[in-house]
Amino acid sequence: MIKHENLGGNKMKVAAVQINAGENKLSNISNVLSFIDKAANKGAELIALPEYVDYLDEDARRLDISETLPGMTSELFSKKATEHGIYIHCGSIMEKGENSKIYNTSILFNKQGEIIKKYRKIHLFDAQLGGRIIEKESSFLEPGNEIVTAETEYGAVGFSICHDLRFPEVFRSLALKGAKVIFVPASFAFYTGASHWEVLLRARAIENQCYIVAANQFGRAEPNRSLYGNSMIINPWGTVIARAGEQEDIIMADIDFNYIEKTRTNLPSLLNRRPDVYDTLSLNGHKTSND
Repeated sequence: MIKHENLGGNKMKVAAVQINAGENKLSNISNVLSFIDKAANKGAELIALPEYVDYLDEDARRLDISETLPGMTSELFSKKATEHGIYIHCGSIMEKGENSKIYNTSILFNKQGEIIKKYRKIHLFDAQLGGRIIEKESSFLEPGNEIVTAETEYGAVGFSICHDLRFPEVFRSLALKGAKVIFVPASFAFYTGASHWEVLLRARAIENQCYIVAANQFGRAEPNRSLYGNSMIINPWGTVIARAGEQEDIIMADIDFNYIEKTRTNLPSLLNRRPDVYDTLSLNGHKTSND
């Protein structure tokens, strides 16, 4: 086991790993385990991985490749967390679900290799362009239905996956539940990523005055997809403090929990909220609650 010294001053060294997963599950997992070793050797105390680290290819094969939890893939991550004495956020893997579908699931392992929290992606990406379906995750995924945070020795962390990024309600809910760091593992497409990825990530950090750790896939992916990469770590002021290049990469940054409190004190937008006048609106503008 590598001994990791706490940085002091309520800080945590975080790494985000950027990969290009493909159709070979065993090769994908072997590759990401190697990156975990490299990040741990650089002093990472928590390592965050991208969405679908186990498989990113034809949708029709996902059910066969998925597994129950705990299972082979989670056990391998568990052993790495124990070996290095670190936290590992697995990004997401395919968990066997019900009705011939799967869950897109994140897992957080503690330093003892224990699963301390599991999150299933809430918002599924079903999109059409000019009447043509360009993606329909609901054809093979079951959505989760729970906002999830976890307590670590450094502070509370929150979970999201990819398309969840477009729903600020998730991130505000996580912040109100105490999350100081929010994970955004993703396989964000190039054509939307170039315009939206950084803007949305920085907005979620600014709105909730928290750190965002966003590990993304990059490069070509089947069927006929190109992924944006540009994995980022963003501080509560909205500043990008680490960014990946256009290749498999490890980025690292210090998460300073004292800086979070300083930002929230100097700009108390969370304290200035007026939940007494807010209400949830449906898409057509009518209140969903009884008037």
